[in-house]
Amino acid sequence: MSAGSFITLEGIEGAGKSTIAHYLAESLSRQGISVLLTREPGGTPLAERLRQIVLERGNETLSAVSETLLMFAARALHVENVIAPALREGRWVVCDRFTDATRAYQGGGRGVDAALIESLARAVHPQLAPDCTLLLDLPAAAGLARARARNAGAEDRFEAETLEFFERVRNAYRTLARREPERIHLIDATAPLEAVQRSVQGIVAGMIRA
Repeated sequence: MSAGSFITLEGIEGAGKSTIAHYLAESLSRQGISVLLTREPGGTPLAERLRQIVLERGNETLSAVSETLLMFAARALHVENVIAPALREGRWVVCDRFTDATRAYQGGGRGVDAALIESLARAVHPQLAPDCTLLLDLPAAAGLARARARNAGAEDRFEAETLEFFERVRNAYRTLARREPERIHLIDATAPLEAVQRSVQGIVAGMIRA
């Protein structure tokens, strides 16, 4: 049985990742492809509990390094128990965020040492990288406005961050896209939903034909 394909979606808050992830999974299923839709942090019961710790706005200080370690702890559970088994079965995996999110949020946004992030990535998924990453890009102010309108009064730790934080995250994402243009496809998330969907379909169609 051939290995499946691993597609990740990335972008700042409000970029529409979850909407496009569901759209893509449904589109692949309609084409007869066995697909698993999942997310990070999360994807397993224990990883979802770690997600709650990372996102909740509690009184205890959570340092940038502690946040990074929690992200990779959740990722290790996710890879071992969900992503890797599905790919071995020949299924396609569509994942809302993966290690690029850590590079952008904890690295670009929080200033965590890139060497630490890459060492953790090698330890957690040494032979696993996305086959294709769809980076939904929009100005930080627009994304933050969308996210806060969606979750008015109930923002998580990230949604409560400053505009400057999200500008750093966006810049980090765009830098990653410039470094790996064959894997990371930059998509204009300010475009109408139908246009974004067409862009995604065009990119993924090439993977299906291959």
